[in-house]
Amino acid sequence: MAVRNLITGGAGFVGSHLAELLLAEGEEVWAIDDLSTGGMRNIDPLLAHPKFHYVVESIFNEHVLAEHVDRCDRIFHLAAAVGVRLIVEQPVRTIETNIRGTEVVLRHASKKLKPLLITSTSEVYGKASKVPFAEDDDMVLGPTSKSRWSYACSKAIDEFLAIAYWRERKMPTVVVRLFNTVGPRQTGQYGMVVPRFVQQALAGGPITVYGDGQQSRCFLYVKDAVRAIAGLMREPRARGEVFNVGAEGEITIEDLAKRVQALVNPQAKLERVPYEKAYGEGFEDMRRRVPDTRKVREYIGWRPTIGIDEIIHSVADHMKSHP
Repeated sequence: MAVRNLITGGAGFVGSHLAELLLAEGEEVWAIDDLSTGGMRNIDPLLAHPKFHYVVESIFNEHVLAEHVDRCDRIFHLAAAVGVRLIVEQPVRTIETNIRGTEVVLRHASKKLKPLLITSTSEVYGKASKVPFAEDDDMVLGPTSKSRWSYACSKAIDEFLAIAYWRERKMPTVVVRLFNTVGPRQTGQYGMVVPRFVQQALAGGPITVYGDGQQSRCFLYVKDAVRAIAGLMREPRARGEVFNVGAEGEITIEDLAKRVQALVNPQAKLERVPYEKAYGEGFEDMRRRVPDTRKVREYIGWRPTIGIDEIIHSVADHMKSHP
């Protein structure tokens, strides 16, 4: 029988690409998603596949969650509140969804010791200035009065929980810290910068750069990300470990805007917008976010394969074909 996978957040951006990969490899996929940030549009191409199944439900419906955990051989926990705008505007939802959601999934998975992979985020490094970030580096977070840091704290708690279940209960858990994962199906609605820039360029501009534009990121193509996620789940040595999964090429947000402008619409103008106007007074951002990916290379031989220009083209092509 095919391996049966449960993906929480399976109709989301990363979840739908992971489902696509696992199905292509002959495995069976069950997706559970409440469609709060994901959408049926993301999984429409999968609905006719005989090994794909989905349920529109919250992971907080523990009866439904328990049924699906029992049915499947392993679990990918991707359901989470994500996106800077959502985090700033709805911190209660962010904290409750991330911490309580992970606790519920861990509790049910631990009853049968089902292998569980949890996706975390580079946000947990906070305001640390030592780059590249390695998995055992210290976290440097801002004050609790800034809701910006609630997401980082909630995901750090998720990681602590996953590692505690491994150490105390021998439940096979893996934590993956994703760095700025982008690609087709991602929406700019919650503050994701690449789809926002591309959407603005396609609309004729302006392309709005927040702050001074000198903050830098490393953008990872989603299909590269899900290869790493699937590979780490299958690697027995990865259990109880934390892994950075990110791209190697660093680019400033201003240069990203210029690349989008050049590749999508050279007539679109660039416009600077103060952080205060975009996110409110006192918003704090990370200046650089660069991953050290030596650990994931050592464990599964993974490297990213798609660069920023190809990523921009793929996002633009998807938006044009799915207006």
